[in-house]
Amino acid sequence: MRPFFHPSIDDVQPEAILHALSDPNRAAIFVNIMRAGGIQTCSAVSALGDRVIPKSSLSNHFKVLREAGLIRSERHGVEMRNHPRFADVEARFPGLLPAIITAYASNVVEDSRETAE
Repeated sequence: MRPFFHPSIDDVQPEAILHALSDPNRAAIFVNIMRAGGIQTCSAVSALGDRVIPKSSLSNHFKVLREAGLIRSERHGVEMRNHPRFADVEARFPGLLPAIITAYASNVVEDSRETAE
């Protein structure tokens, strides 16, 4: 199998991070990885709330997150483990990820209120 591409933290660009997290599914995946205490398997995030993401789409979402420098993926047998690179990104761009995650969380809360009404 081909090894994964993980950019050096010096090569990570803010526009790549913004692009990766502009998709609500990718933002939710990244937040789930963060909440999981740092390690999350691909199969564990296949369902995001009431949405189920097809495996092909999920693979692409992980690729975009990985190539943006937000996660590191490792194969362990048939399992794929994903680790957030939050500390590295935070050191390079202080405050960027917390601001994005806070904005994402605010939108999720607003959307859930609108659907409840």
